[in-house]
Amino acid sequence: MPLVIYVLGLMIFSMTTSEFMVAGMMSSLSRDFGVSIAAVGYLISAYAAGMIIGGPLLTVGLYKVPRKKAFMVLAIVFFAGQTLGALAPNYEIMMVARVITGIASSACFGVSIALALTLVSSESGGRAASIVLGGLMVATAIGLPVAMLCDQYFGWRASFWAVDVLVLLSAILAQWLIPSSPSAESVSIWEEFKDFNNRHLWAAYTTSMLIIGAAFAAFSYFSPILTDVAGFGEQTVPLLLGIYGVATVIGNIITGRLADRYMMPILTTGLIMLTSALIIFGLLADHPVIVVMAVIVIGLAGVPMNPAMTTRVTRSSNAGSLVNTIHVSIINLGIVIGSSLGGFTIDQGFGLTSPLWVGVILAVLGLISLLPYLLKIRETEVQTGSRKQTCA
Repeated sequence: MPLVIYVLGLMIFSMTTSEFMVAGMMSSLSRDFGVSIAAVGYLISAYAAGMIIGGPLLTVGLYKVPRKKAFMVLAIVFFAGQTLGALAPNYEIMMVARVITGIASSACFGVSIALALTLVSSESGGRAASIVLGGLMVATAIGLPVAMLCDQYFGWRASFWAVDVLVLLSAILAQWLIPSSPSAESVSIWEEFKDFNNRHLWAAYTTSMLIIGAAFAAFSYFSPILTDVAGFGEQTVPLLLGIYGVATVIGNIITGRLADRYMMPILTTGLIMLTSALIIFGLLADHPVIVVMAVIVIGLAGVPMNPAMTTRVTRSSNAGSLVNTIHVSIINLGIVIGSSLGGFTIDQGFGLTSPLWVGVILAVLGLISLLPYLLKIRETEVQTGSRKQTCA
């Protein structure tokens, strides 16, 4: 893999750390801004909402801009939003900052994946995409725990400034390593719009939304569940989230290697594992050992399905920047649905573990969304077997 692929992954790591770290500093933000834990959860939703709505619009606006230049513009916009968040004097300004960074992050995801696919051979495209998306996994393994430690020892603003530094470093390296490109896309934007008239693409989008929604319904509230229900100390939570993050990295490595050949088995098996882990977590949230095991399984089977999800989308489309950005938006719609429904159930008095059951419902719906395709695969296998017997 060219070094530039890892630089793109570093940028995704930086942006994803910014997205996730709010989940690990809920108490600090709640205390400083004088709002509830559920209100801080909505900052996660605001970031995702920016990705859903603003990301595709910004991608369309930059469509005719060379990809390298588009990447740099998005890095600057994100840097500005992250700086505003670091300086935010109140909850309202922080909300604005989260929307800005979400918009830039969504478009950057799409441009980064499209860039990665053009910088390597077609045979290496899946691996390159998994490395870029690996930044998302590493953010949960390293970025989130480190951000939480910065919050505990230096305050939450230090975490925001640290991400700013990483974004700046990524942008400098990208400016140096990404080759100049004469045009933004190999197809017109109208060709990409035509590709959305494709039920298989939307089916892939739907499954992705439900998978990520299920995972983030739980993940968004891991911190208060681990401390207030499972009984872990605040100092232990970064370690547990680090373990979760390591599990996501391991899961991503496995699925990244297998996604091209075993896309549908990965999605099916992953959803079954995710559903089971969420049910066990919800039933036994006051048993620390069971909780740690459930967290590990959720880490292995939730977000790491991303390479398989991306493979399914690219096989159903032209894999351009807009298709990838819309996929990121759909994924973040899942984050909004999962985290918002989780916060809503807490506000309605169903308890801190209620988001886990929201995750169970979304994961089951994800499995149901795969049934037509699993049945179709089964029918194809039966027909193929019948032909072989007839020929024999």
